[in-house]
Amino acid sequence: MTNRSSRTLMALATATLITTSGIALTSGAIAQSARSVDAPPPPPPAPTATQPAKAAPDMQAVLDQLAALGGKPIETLTPAVARMQPSAADGAKQVMIKHGLSATPDATVTTRDVPYGSDANQFARIYKPASLANAKNLPVVVYYHGGGWVIATVDTYDAAPRLLAKQLGAIVVSVEYRHAPEFKFPAQHDDAAAAYRWTLQNAASWGGDPRKIAIAGESAGGNLAVATAIYARDNRLTTPLHIVSVYPIANSSMTLPSRMDSANAKPLNGAMLKWFGYYYQTTPADAQDPRLNLVKANLRGLPPTTIINAQIDPLRSDGETLAAAMRAAGDKVEQRTFPGVTHEFFGMGMVVRGAQDANMLAIVRLKAAFAAKPKR
Repeated sequence: MTNRSSRTLMALATATLITTSGIALTSGAIAQSARSVDAPPPPPPAPTATQPAKAAPDMQAVLDQLAALGGKPIETLTPAVARMQPSAADGAKQVMIKHGLSATPDATVTTRDVPYGSDANQFARIYKPASLANAKNLPVVVYYHGGGWVIATVDTYDAAPRLLAKQLGAIVVSVEYRHAPEFKFPAQHDDAAAAYRWTLQNAASWGGDPRKIAIAGESAGGNLAVATAIYARDNRLTTPLHIVSVYPIANSSMTLPSRMDSANAKPLNGAMLKWFGYYYQTTPADAQDPRLNLVKANLRGLPPTTIINAQIDPLRSDGETLAAAMRAAGDKVEQRTFPGVTHEFFGMGMVVRGAQDANMLAIVRLKAAFAAKPKR
């Protein structure tokens, strides 16, 4: 084969990879990051002039406060520096303070951290209403936080599990997991599954009923919620009564409608999706693994699922296509896209009306699931 022919085939292969999975490539060669928090970021993708839809005023107020905190574009940073940037939750807290609201976590819900593995990041934060400190047989929600499997922690995503514990009168197990690039895929999925199994084994000792268990998660955690339900089905573990998957990563195609119309959205944009993939994947083939590309997974026999999406979010189409795939597999699915809000809105119920509505949808669906007769 001539060098010219080889270059042509390489160019075609490269174009295919970019179209299907958005993997960062340099000089025609496949490139994934080293397993270091100081690994330099990938080359930026070609810019696009497409502007996202206009945010609702209360959502825009959070975005404005986030911008005022002076964070740098995540896609230009190393993971070590990216982890130090202000989060959307920080922007929401600033709006709360401006409105005279307390940004201090609600003390009527207590927390304690308990390890489920040997690594420092293999622990869970267990939320429990203080008024139910001695209660038994409480429902249990296993919750997985977001951050693209690279940034953010249970601290960043405190609002949702704390609210769920209070409103449901439940124990919420917020799972911390090992992060990429130090630990690449499938480490996060392995940790999510291990934490779910561990919760089933230990829930009773915390006052929970392991038969009344549900799974929830946001963004990367929304993916983990569905992937862990699949793991429970395949390993014949207690099946969660319900899944709440909030703006999940679920479809590896980079040509989805929301990838284009929300390419320049805030606080999550298209360039950041490629940045996350560069750090959490070991090879481009990982993008097609059904644990990441959930729309191609075996979705049959999963529990009733609520999928929550934001209009102004490059992951909006992920949730919409996942809902369609789950319905095609025979699952009971409710999917709602909330207008005027962005990625990360779910934890902003104190200051964003759309988040309040999404929170209530999740709470109502979980309450109904827990009210059903427990499986034996």
